[in-house]
Amino acid sequence: MNAPAPATAPTRARPFEKTATPTPAWLRRLLGRELAPSRDEYQAALDDLWAGDPAMDALIDWMYAYGPARARPLFETAVREGVDAVPDCPAPLRAFMDQVAAPAWLDPALVDEGARFIQSTGRAAPYVLRDLALMGGYLLSGFNQSLVLTGALSQGTARRVAETGKWWIDCTEEGGLLPGGEGYRGTLHVRMVHGLVRRNLDRRQEWDHARWGLPLNQVDMAATYLGFCVVMLGGLRKMGIPVTARESRAVMHLWKYAGWLMGVDARWLVDRERDGIVLLHHAMMTQSRPDWTSRELGRALSREPLSQHFRHLPALRRRWAYRRHLSITRYFLNREKMRQLGLPEGASPWFPLVTLVPRFAGHVTLRYLPGLRHWQQRRGRRVQNAALGHLFGDQERDLVRADL
Repeated sequence: MNAPAPATAPTRARPFEKTATPTPAWLRRLLGRELAPSRDEYQAALDDLWAGDPAMDALIDWMYAYGPARARPLFETAVREGVDAVPDCPAPLRAFMDQVAAPAWLDPALVDEGARFIQSTGRAAPYVLRDLALMGGYLLSGFNQSLVLTGALSQGTARRVAETGKWWIDCTEEGGLLPGGEGYRGTLHVRMVHGLVRRNLDRRQEWDHARWGLPLNQVDMAATYLGFCVVMLGGLRKMGIPVTARESRAVMHLWKYAGWLMGVDARWLVDRERDGIVLLHHAMMTQSRPDWTSRELGRALSREPLSQHFRHLPALRRRWAYRRHLSITRYFLNREKMRQLGLPEGASPWFPLVTLVPRFAGHVTLRYLPGLRHWQQRRGRRVQNAALGHLFGDQERDLVRADL
């Protein structure tokens, strides 16, 4: 390993003295505390810049020793069918699968409740995740380094977005994250890929440990998981979709379990949205400022709609999708952040503003009229699946399903 001693703080992290920015009074009342970390919380975040995924990292060490060509099929069988389906299951594989058995705190009914709410949001949730969480995440150049060194800057953005979208759909199906579900299998598959990337980058001379810490470390993993729940919930409200306390709790529980399956450490896994807001803020303290990777990734994502697949009026609908997504990004991000992402600073947030009141009225009406909530959920999931279908053609979709 090329990393310096873990006691050394990676230079990407903000000095503690610069983290003590005042919290607005209204937000302090909501959170019940200051956003800024204590000295101990700050140090814990720094330590986690050197922490990986011990369970998966140990399993991958075994896979290399055992022989990847022999070990990989055993892993896939254990994930798909359980360890009892693996003849003479090796002890390291059995130990890993025992670790990902359902934790005592898991409430499957609450997970399904979160999935139903997410489905009911229709396109709004994918809009927030794509145009705020993902696009805004590119501003944090520390996140981008693994994409740079694995060649993602030169690979198809559309396929990466589609694969993530497929995984998200699978995770937000009722029962999807339980053993045997596609979300469960996909999450453990992604966890293994992350472990392989971490192992590879950690041994490469190009990886600047003194600046970035460990590749795909706990802080970056936690911030990603919090993006799927905390950022999404906040973005949905700004898009005009009301979120009740019960719905917030259900969504947080769903992604707490998904994060646990993904290898996020327990200290980052929270039940309440307000605690997630605080932890996300602490994770952001360790991130570096936008750089050239932010511009390259931002431009590539903004242009991705121009390659989407539509059966009717494809050229017109691609341009419409491009303008719509750009408008949503501008709704969430100011002109300076648009510039840092290489996006047109003059873009207007017209789409969210025009659709805000109708979206709010529609969701409130359907939520409280008898019998329509289930219809809203089913319709929302159809819309989400249709949006996924626009990311790639039917043949490519089948290939992605097979890959995951």
